[in-house]
Amino acid sequence: MENYEQWDSRWSFIFAMIGCAIGLGNIWRFSYVVYSNGGGSFFIPYFVAIALMGIPFLILEYGVGFSFKRSFTEIFKSINPKFEFIAWILIFLIAIVLIYYMVIISWDMFYLMNSFSFGWGSDTAAYFVHNVGGSENLSKIGNFFIPIGIGVIITWFILWFISHKSINKGIGVASKILIPSVFVIMIIIVIYALTLPGAMIGINALLNPNWMALTDINIWLVAFSQIIFSLGMGEAMAMTYASYLKDDAKLTDNVLIVIASNSSFEIFTAFGVFSILGFMSVTSGTPMVELVSEGTGLIFVVFPKIFDMMGIVGHILAPLFFLAVLFAGISSAFAFFEPIVGSISAKFNITRKRLVTTA
Repeated sequence: MENYEQWDSRWSFIFAMIGCAIGLGNIWRFSYVVYSNGGGSFFIPYFVAIALMGIPFLILEYGVGFSFKRSFTEIFKSINPKFEFIAWILIFLIAIVLIYYMVIISWDMFYLMNSFSFGWGSDTAAYFVHNVGGSENLSKIGNFFIPIGIGVIITWFILWFISHKSINKGIGVASKILIPSVFVIMIIIVIYALTLPGAMIGINALLNPNWMALTDINIWLVAFSQIIFSLGMGEAMAMTYASYLKDDAKLTDNVLIVIASNSSFEIFTAFGVFSILGFMSVTSGTPMVELVSEGTGLIFVVFPKIFDMMGIVGHILAPLFFLAVLFAGISSAFAFFEPIVGSISAKFNITRKRLVTTA
């Protein structure tokens, strides 16, 4: 068995796992999923999915990583040598997702810099496409722009700076800073959002239950897929982080804390998102159904337009919002990167610092 590093404290692991779970999807995807899949009634299949899939499968992933204390690919190889090939395919797919993820983080970094002056102008959709090279539905990425390229380089440097260090000095320290910061920022934004005119219109639109939706099997499938997506199940991250746990770790307790934190964050954030959308609906006279969207269209098109309408307050909330998105994105990025680093390092006997620096 490899002489693995270990988390220096339980909370280093918990914050790292919360950072793994809380990513861009919690901010731009969950509220749309609730709204478009039965509203308030969606929470029934959502919590059922947590109980039947989220908790037991995350315990399983933690347990496997905790028991083997090896890299992701080495765990598969230990179970059955033939499975190693499958593990490397998953690592390759994770690497592709990470590359794409870094581009989105660079978009957010670009918007963070422009949020102080509202450099996106009045036509936020055109700005996103023609000045950033983005696509509202992520179906394609447009032209290459030098500022975005610089942003990608910066995000990779941040990833290197965190990941080339030991687990505790790198990911552990970063998680303890980034995750509480994300929670504090989102609490500030959501509390203010709840005071906006039209906030209750947005919340009512979010929670308006469609009880007949519970008879639709597709709604239940969406709930289960949301749990898989949100918790990063089957993506090597949980298993890899759990492999660094100490022998006396309480797996079930850790799972419950991570799942409770993740669910609380995405539900709380959804209230803030729809409060802000309700404000825009009242202010602009635009029906809610025309404002609700998911993905980059919500963060980089709809929200900048709303911040424009808030005046001075918008100049405060916009930087806070894009900073929270940045922190959430970075915390997920090094969670994606860690299984790649651990697997290659174990396979070719390369030190973490050398591998991350030369990769």
